[in-house]
This record gives sequence, structure tokens and C-alpha cells, in this order.
Amino acid sequence: MELFERPSVGENAILVQIKLSSVQQAPDPQEFAELARSAGAEVITILTGSRPMPDRRYFIGEGKAEELKALVTLHQADLVIFDHSLYPAQERNLERLLQCRVLDRTGLILDIFAQRARSHDGKLQVELAQLKYMSTRLVRGWTHLERQKGGIGLRGPGETQLETDRRLLAERIKQINKRLEKVQNQREQGRQSRRKASVPTVSLVGYTNAGKSTLFNTLTKADVYAADQLFATLDPTLRSLVLPNQQDIILVDTVGFIRNLPHDLVVAFRSTLQETVEADLLLHVIDSHDEQRDIFIEQVNHVIKEIGAEHVPQIEIYNKIDLANQTPRIEPADGINPVRIFISAQQNLGIDLLLDYLGNYFATQIFTGTIHLEARYAKLRAQLYKEEAVITETINSLGDYILTLKIDQPLLDRLLKEAELDLTELLAE
Repeated sequence: MELFERPSVGENAILVQIKLSSVQQAPDPQEFAELARSAGAEVITILTGSRPMPDRRYFIGEGKAEELKALVTLHQADLVIFDHSLYPAQERNLERLLQCRVLDRTGLILDIFAQRARSHDGKLQVELAQLKYMSTRLVRGWTHLERQKGGIGLRGPGETQLETDRRLLAERIKQINKRLEKVQNQREQGRQSRRKASVPTVSLVGYTNAGKSTLFNTLTKADVYAADQLFATLDPTLRSLVLPNQQDIILVDTVGFIRNLPHDLVVAFRSTLQETVEADLLLHVIDSHDEQRDIFIEQVNHVIKEIGAEHVPQIEIYNKIDLANQTPRIEPADGINPVRIFISAQQNLGIDLLLDYLGNYFATQIFTGTIHLEARYAKLRAQLYKEEAVITETINSLGDYILTLKIDQPLLDRLLKEAELDLTELLAE
């Protein structure tokens, strides 16, 4: 059964994008139109405007709503897409007025994700986000069933129907969460195996359509789908890569980020993005040819912080230099900006520079040495054994541990930081 009594869904779409005074960042009509096309819509026109704050009834105000209604009638539009998050009541009011389907930004991105998900867990995560999104609209959508007629024998089953649908949604969400928990546990086992084998993980991150999948294919000789469109890749892909110094690493291609990525989607895809959180290094792929690259860099870093990966070291990969008439090069970190490597993944320019840099980077990321650990740090000792980092161990007359280790330096640094210890002091003793 349809959630609402709506007209049939079509592909001809009118876009609505409003500049709100409370939002400093200017909207991007080109990106919004590309999002709509990525979902399969045929963009007819875009209605723009500005408001100090959203209208409670229509979001855009009554005058603008009438203007939108005239456009829908003129172009015989089947769909109106808002570049904003709408309340269920606003969505319902607009559909009654316009007599066509209305979709907000969250619903649009969810639709794209649903089309692009290929793996089992990717489909589960999309469904979870869709159900959470739908549950807020279910309450408003069934209000005609929530009312009961007065009088003995005249009370309808409306509230029972609503509660039944709520319960079914809640049960399905619970089932999906359980399945995703199993997937997350399986992935965690894989990460632990890689840590024990001292195989570093490098995660590709970046704004959608920056060329992550093309770079991934170039480096690993894989055949991951890459196209000039938003969210071409949704499911994470892992491949082994041997660096020039024969160092093995795992390269991870993840979903591209986008400005105003709905928070519910970030939460739903947390298990997928966990590969980024647990990575040893992030390659932040940037479209060097795009005039808005600085804004996109800021947006990506915002999402990285939101998922808790801001502690992971990052290298900026400026891609598509062939379009910007630049040459391959490496710019070292300057205290403000991280290391920058300029390449073209499609034209295979600067790839050797990137591989050599990764080889040198990870060659210095393995700690081999002996530390002196007091007996009160038995918990840290147990963690080191869990990571299979202990080569030999002796205990002195005081009961302290003398441990010879071989372990990834970033992992050792993290464990010592949690124990509030300094490596130089442990070595000095």
C-alpha cells in the first residue's frame, strides 16, 4: 500500500532551491541538478529564491508555492525535488497543492543510494536509512486512519492500523540492525587479521566524482565501476596492493561525500565508513580542476570528523591535473597543509610518485625495539599480546616487563596514548 495517495511517479522534475539567511553557504544549482539526474530525473527547470527562514506550511511561502504550482501545470511536471529537508507535513501540503509527487534532498539521495547499492550489507544499510526516513512520514501519512468515529460500535480500526504499521517498521529496523551487527563483526575480524599480519590499510576518501574509483582501478588494476556521475561507487571495495619496496597494503575505495550529506545516512553507513575510521592512512582525493575544490575539501573533512576519523593521518591527492595543465609533483607538509601529491589517475601521471611516497611512508611506520613496562601496566601488555606485537619478553626482579616489539608505529602510539605513556621514556629506561 502506498504511504500517501499520490499521483503516479514520473521522471520530469522541477527543482526548488532556496537560499536561507540562516545558512552561510551558498547553494550549488549545478550539483543539485546533477544529483537529480543521477537519480534518473529529467530536469525541466529550477526555481530559486531566498527567505530568512523556512515557511511552516510550504517551506517556500504561499506566493512561491503558487509560482511553483504554475510551473508544474505549465510543464506538466511529474515530480518536484527540494534541495532541502522537508518536514512530513510540508511535503504533504505541497503534494496536495501541486498534485504531483514531492521529494526532499534526503529522499533524493536515498533513492540514488538504493539504485547503486550492490553488496548485501550495502542494501541493508540503504534499507535501514529508508525505513527510518519513512517512519517519520508514516505518522503523518496515516492521520486519516488515526481518527476514530464517536459512539458505541462506530469506533474504527484506524489507530490499530497505524500502530500495526509502526510495529512492523520497528521490527524490520531491529532485524536489519542485527544483520548489520553481524556484518560489522565480520569486518572487525578482517581488520584484526590485517593488524596482526602488520598489513596497513589505506582508505580513499573525497568528494563524490573526484576520481577515487579511477585512482583505485589504476593502482590495483581492479575493475571497480567508475563514471562521471555522483555516487558512482557506493559499496566499499578492498584490494591488496604491493608497493615498490615490496610492502603489502590494503587499499579501500569508499562512498564519495557530498555537502549537506544527511546525518541519518552517515549513521546508517557507519559500519561501511568504519574502514575509514580504522585506516592507517587516508588518501583525500581532490578534483584539482574544480573551482570549488576548497569548499569540497572542507565538506569532506567535516564528514571525516563526524564519523570520528579526524585522528587518521591524511595525504591530499590532487587528481585530474591534465585538465588543469599542471605537472606531477609532491608538495611537502608545511605545518598548515598536509602533504600534497599532484596526479592524473586517468592519464597515469604521477602514479609512480604516489607509490614511491607510500612505500617510504610505511617503511618508517613499523616500530622494532625493546621497551621497559612497569608491572602496573599489565593491561597495555595484554593489548600488545593481543596485537601479536611481542617478539620476546623477560621479567626483571621488580616484576616489570621487558618487551621486544614489532608493531605498526601508529597503533603503538595510540595504545601508549590511551595508557598515558611516552615512548621515549620507556626506551630510556
